[in-house]
Amino acid sequence: MTNLSYRLREGAYTTLRPTLSPPAPRTIGVVSYNIQSAIATSRYRHYLTRGWRHVLPDRQRRANLERIGEWLAPFDLAGLQEVDAGSFRTGFMNQVEQLAYKADFPYWYIQTNRDMGRLAQQSNGLLARYRPTAIREHRLPGLIPGRGALQIRFGTGEQALNVIQLHMALSRRTRLKQMAFLADLVNAHRHVIVMGDLNCRSDSEEIAWLGRRTALSEPIHGLHTFPSWRPRRSLDHILISTTLQVERARVLDYPLSDHLPIAMELGLPEAVELPAA
Repeated sequence: MTNLSYRLREGAYTTLRPTLSPPAPRTIGVVSYNIQSAIATSRYRHYLTRGWRHVLPDRQRRANLERIGEWLAPFDLAGLQEVDAGSFRTGFMNQVEQLAYKADFPYWYIQTNRDMGRLAQQSNGLLARYRPTAIREHRLPGLIPGRGALQIRFGTGEQALNVIQLHMALSRRTRLKQMAFLADLVNAHRHVIVMGDLNCRSDSEEIAWLGRRTALSEPIHGLHTFPSWRPRRSLDHILISTTLQVERARVLDYPLSDHLPIAMELGLPEAVELPAA
């Protein structure tokens, strides 16, 4: 298994050499999950009783991560938020690399957005079963640094599939600025998947704004992911361009975070190619 990790300078592309591949699948499984660094907040009281796990190591975290890896195994693409790139609180274990190993993903990528040295390495991650042709990191606008988007491209030219995974700000004003930045990214491509913890509901002003300025849509509304023990808010989203088709969409009952994962099976146009490993 080949594991690849990229830490790119802001706005830079890394282009990978294309490889010969068999015909691409017409349907892919996509999942987005804010794993909260695998500390397993599964009740409101855990924000208090397990809050120390945000900064200190604990034995249960590795077992939680192993279970998350088992759950991710059936998917083709997995976007992850609040993963740790390897610090004191995780026993200096890169959580994205560990999940890729557990779920047998040949490619994994990590973007560290909030570097607190040895204490914590707050990051976004993406796992893929197909070889990307380009990878790009973006820093999202905001007064407080620490939010980013990870853009992965599969294939080349107009028929390339672009996947953007991100974690947006808590402030609505800042999210609107980040949506404007995201719209520019999306409008440069034809086939796009945007997924992540957007910190706003399906019926929010921010999602509506993005829909008016791009060809993106949220095909199924009301998929509640937060809080995991009593989901009432749709904070996690998978948005797709009109060229893609939803075969199935659901929230998964994987309560090892304060969020639940959201998953979709997406039909691809015939012209889209996903290079194999």
